[in-house]
Amino acid sequence: MKIISFLLLIFLCLQVRAQQSLDSLLPVRGFCIGAPSVKDVDRFVKFIDEELAPRKVNTLILRVDYNYQYKSHPELADSGALAKSDVEKIVAVCKKHKINLIPQINLLGHQSWANTTEKLLTVYPQFDETPNVKMPAHYEWPNADNLYCKSYCPLHPDVHKIVFDSVDEICDAFQSNAFHAGMDEVFYLGEAQCPRCSGRDKAQLFADEVRLIDEHLATKNRRLWIWGDRLIDGKTTGLGEWEASYNNTYRAVDMIPKDVVICDWHYERADKTPVYFAMKGLNVITCPWDKPALALIQTEDMINFKKTASEEMQPHFYGMMQTVWSGAGNFLDGFYANKKDENGADNTPWNCFKAMYNKIDNL
Repeated sequence: MKIISFLLLIFLCLQVRAQQSLDSLLPVRGFCIGAPSVKDVDRFVKFIDEELAPRKVNTLILRVDYNYQYKSHPELADSGALAKSDVEKIVAVCKKHKINLIPQINLLGHQSWANTTEKLLTVYPQFDETPNVKMPAHYEWPNADNLYCKSYCPLHPDVHKIVFDSVDEICDAFQSNAFHAGMDEVFYLGEAQCPRCSGRDKAQLFADEVRLIDEHLATKNRRLWIWGDRLIDGKTTGLGEWEASYNNTYRAVDMIPKDVVICDWHYERADKTPVYFAMKGLNVITCPWDKPALALIQTEDMINFKKTASEEMQPHFYGMMQTVWSGAGNFLDGFYANKKDENGADNTPWNCFKAMYNKIDNL
């Protein structure tokens, strides 16, 4: 009996040491996905319990936006949105496994998608940065208006009262110590037709919005996370206008607070931009999507960056996060059925997730 107890103690000690080693290599092991619909909440909770936790995922970002029954602004809630009782189920399973749960509402950009205006600008059209751009009946890219997604005007005097009410409520509901503001792919900013933004430095506008959100969150001891693409010079790097900026917002990288966490997404190549963000003194997480082979390279890169960096830069290499650009229901269908991509190959978010976390498990 004593021998069994001794062996068990050794096993537990080895587990603790392995966990500490993993935490030092990849402090953040994340998963980002659209919040589930009401009908998918229970199976999503099961997925967290049986799939995320055993893989040692310690951070879950849920893109909530207006899929929640807001009490502060019920006019912003989508039809069939999550109730607080639905969210409480997700909170409970994340607490059980010590998973840091972070909600996201897209701020600044992504206020529309294709030919649909999202809830904020539908209810409050006066916040629109480009009211002169009308939503098309049938969306195509490219188009004469350079419309990808609409933005709200960051200088409108009333926008932040509404936005911050929603941010505070969703963070309270998710019992979160952080908030993800999105802020990716902002094409409309400082537009000539805007009476408030016209002629202003777009980098300064972007940085000021980041700073304002960060300062608001700090009043409640919460930390800001954003996507990193607007902080990269798309022309100099050759990364283009999607994974980086063509409208000069990239200079904001030197103007934003250093406590902002950067989620650095690249889906076609293992670009080495984490080093760039770490050199700016920002904490950075590499984010793959649907290419398993690429995610393995990116994971190796992140580990090597951290191992070979200077003592000052090492803490800024935060870890890895799988991104899923669909709702939870679609992902779960693909994950459990092990579906192939449209070419019969494995380039899917669920296979990318499995490959990346298998590699992390083998560390």
